[in-house]
Amino acid sequence: MSDETETTEQETVATANPGILGGDIPESGEAPHSEGRNIEAMLNVGLQVQIVLGRSRMPISQLLKLTRGSIIELDKKIGDPVEVMINDRLVARGDLVKLQDDRLGVSLTEIVKDYIPGE
Repeated sequence: MSDETETTEQETVATANPGILGGDIPESGEAPHSEGRNIEAMLNVGLQVQIVLGRSRMPISQLLKLTRGSIIELDKKIGDPVEVMINDRLVARGDLVKLQDDRLGVSLTEIVKDYIPGE
């Protein structure tokens, strides 16, 4: 590894974590622009996003009998909103929409705050 590469890697870490690897913190105890740096570091974090069309429950014996063309009945009806889950947490609901080239999307209709299952 060349010195130039090592310096670049250290600067990247110091930017994401103020105070680490020689990041300068003023005597006031606050890092300059630390709030902006923390937000920028979070913007590259990957999240698992799922769109839930519906759910079904079945015994393992029935699951093992599924073949190509089998139909699984879901607990939702056509026109019911789909659920938008991020990291297994419900965050929104929306309607399915058709996009170009036979692709599907979701038009958000509700942002869920502090969702409690069963309510």
